This record gives sequence, structure tokens and C-alpha cells, in this order.
Amino acid sequence: MSHPAPNDRAFFGHPRGLSTLFFTEMWERFSYYGMRALLVLYMAAPVADGGLEFTTSRATTIYGLYTAAVYLMSLPGGWLADRFLGARLTVLLGGIVIAAGHFAMAFASMPTFYGGLGLIVIGTGLLKPNISTMVGSLYGENDPRRDSGFSIFYMGINIGAMLGPLVAGYLGQRIDWHLGFAAAGFGMVLGIVQYLFHMKRLSNIGSRPERIKSEAAQLPKQPLTKEEKRRLAIIAILFFFSILFWTSFEQAGSSFNLFAERHTETRLFGFDFPSTWLQSVNSVWILTLAPVFSWLWVRWGARQPSSPAKFSVGLLFLGLGMAIIALAALLVDEGKVSPLWLIAVYFIHTVGELCLSPVGLSTVTKLSPARIVGLMMGVWFLSVSLGNYAAGWAAGFYQDDSTALFRLFGVLALMSLAGSAVLGLATPLIRKMMGRS
Repeated sequence: MSHPAPNDRAFFGHPRGLSTLFFTEMWERFSYYGMRALLVLYMAAPVADGGLEFTTSRATTIYGLYTAAVYLMSLPGGWLADRFLGARLTVLLGGIVIAAGHFAMAFASMPTFYGGLGLIVIGTGLLKPNISTMVGSLYGENDPRRDSGFSIFYMGINIGAMLGPLVAGYLGQRIDWHLGFAAAGFGMVLGIVQYLFHMKRLSNIGSRPERIKSEAAQLPKQPLTKEEKRRLAIIAILFFFSILFWTSFEQAGSSFNLFAERHTETRLFGFDFPSTWLQSVNSVWILTLAPVFSWLWVRWGARQPSSPAKFSVGLLFLGLGMAIIALAALLVDEGKVSPLWLIAVYFIHTVGELCLSPVGLSTVTKLSPARIVGLMMGVWFLSVSLGNYAAGWAAGFYQDDSTALFRLFGVLALMSLAGSAVLGLATPLIRKMMGRS
């Protein structure tokens, strides 16, 4: 059972349990993004440099399948928590399995490489949907702090996502690939320790479902009401546009990563850095802008744009960023381009991300029936899964010449801009479905 505490404002005006979830997710994302920054580069690197020497197409395909599977496993992970274990315990088990996966990849062999990826997939599927569900459980349905709380939670995600490539990326790219993978594992261990130490802050949410022995409990779950079906239809609409968003956004770990290593100067203001450090730029922008967005949603209150309107704006900025990287691609035949191109793209994409990703999480927890909220969070992450798979497939068209890169990034830009326009036109209808004028 979940019992929001509306008077609990101990963590920057939010419930104290948000701090526990904030730091747990921070370390989990440290491990995930630290390893992700290395994954495609490790697979594509020559054997002489300690890599696997896969073709670019094979490396990006494996990357896409891995990142898709990570979010696909959110479906059984959410169901397991809803039905048997409760969110609190499921998150703990997920963290342990994730750490084991990263440590497996610290050993140089194909079985431990693929086995480690598999463990991370399973562990993330257990942790990811349920920690987000617990954030939503901290607030009542009409608590105006909800979107702001998810924006703060998103800051935790991005502190980890910033530090992971800086630490694991440096160790893996400059010293040894497997040392970088091990560093990701140690990050997850820190998250587990923190979670256990502060679990008492979550005592009123995420508990194990009670075993009800009455005869009524043996009947099927209560059918969805007309109102619940209408709410789920809204989630289904936003689900499609979420896929579209992540197809382009998740080029960051694949085609953008290869573009950074092969066609971007890794020196700025006289300072030389590993190309994996550019994977942290998006998170730096998140940390800069998330407080602004959090303040805006609270400041506007009931006057803030609706969820579909925010989604439309998110896709608009995503398309603009893809258009900019497409222009940069035209210059690669003349030599490596300035890192400022990617820094600018990540800034624009960050604005789009803050309009869509935390808002999507908040919307799912708000519109889903309470008895299936964990499962619906898993369904929502399925959209991220499909977007990641599509991103890996699209990155398979990556080639190291300006024409091919311009075509790849240009097509993704047009898709995003078209999606923004369609959703923008549909927003009044969706607002009506949501009961808002």
C-alpha cells in the first residue's frame, strides 16, 4: 500500500523519501552511463587496442538490442513488483544483479561480456520502473509538487549520467576497457549501500502486496472503468511519440559517440580529453536547466502547458538539434570539427528532454490505475525500449563520409519535426480527453 505524506517537505520541499530514491538512481545511472559510454567504442576498437573489432553495423546493432532489452525488461520487472515482491524489494534485487553484470564485464572474455550485458538487462528491468513508481507514490494524485519532484529526481539521474562517463570513460578509454566496466560496478555498489542505509524513509510506500485470503481475492482483477480506459488511451498516444523521440535522442550513445571519436576534436581551450567525456555534456546541461524547469512547472501551477504540449515542444527541440549535427556532418571531409557542435546539439536536446522525459514518467504515474501502476510504468519503458532499438538500427547506417552522415542525421531531424507538428495539432483533442479545456 502507498500512503503519500503531503506535509512531508524535508527534502527541498519534497518528501524525505525522494532523497533516498534520488541517490539510488544517481548511482545506478552512474553505472549505466559509464558503461554505455564505452560499449560501442569497445566493440568497434581493434583487437590490438583491447577491443572486439566488430564492424560498425554489428556494434551498433548489439548496442541497440542491449539498450532496448534494458527497457523491455521493465515490463516483467513492474509486474513482479505489483504482484509479488513490492517495489522496495524489487529495486534492491535489481541493484545487486546490475552490479554483478558490470563486474562480469570487468573480465576479458566473450562469455563474461555477453553474460554481463544480460545481467545488467535483468537488473535494470527490476530497478528502473519500480524506482520511478515509488517517486510517484510519494505524492497524492493532485499534489502540484509531482512534476517538480520528478524533475528533481531527473537531476539525480543526470548527476550519475555525468559522472559515469567522466570516471568509467576515462579509465576505460585511457587505461583499460575492463577497468572502466569495473568502475561502473563499484558505482552500483555505492547505490545499494545508500539504499539499504536509508530504506526506512520509504516505509510508507512500495511495500510487498498483502496476501488477501478472502474469497473475493481469488476473482480476476477489477475490470477497467470507462474513465480508466480513457486515461490509458492518452498514455497510448504519448507512447508512440515517446518512441519517436528516443529513436533520435539515443543516437548519443551510438552514432554521436562514433562521430565524437572519429570526427570531433577532443581538445578545447587547450585541454585534451577522452571523446567519452562528451557523453557527459547532456547531463551537465540537465543539471543546469532542470532546476529552471522544476521552478517553472511549480510557478505556473495549473497554468503550465499540458503533457502533450510539452511532448510536442520536446520533439521540436530534438529535431532542431538533429538538424544542427546534420550541418556539422557536411564539414567532416575537411577534417575534424569543433566539439562545440556536439555541445550545442546536446544543449538543444536537453531542452527537449526536459519537456518530455520526466513529464512522461509523471503522466504515467498520474493517469494509471493504482492497481497496475508498476505494470504501466513497465509499458511506458517499452516505448523507450522500442526507441532504443530503432536508434541502434538507424545508427547501423553510420558511415564515415559527410554525405551519409548528413542523410542519417537529416532524416532523423525531419522525423522529429514532423512528429512535433502532428502532436501539436492533436494536443487540443488530447487535452479534451484529459478533461482539460
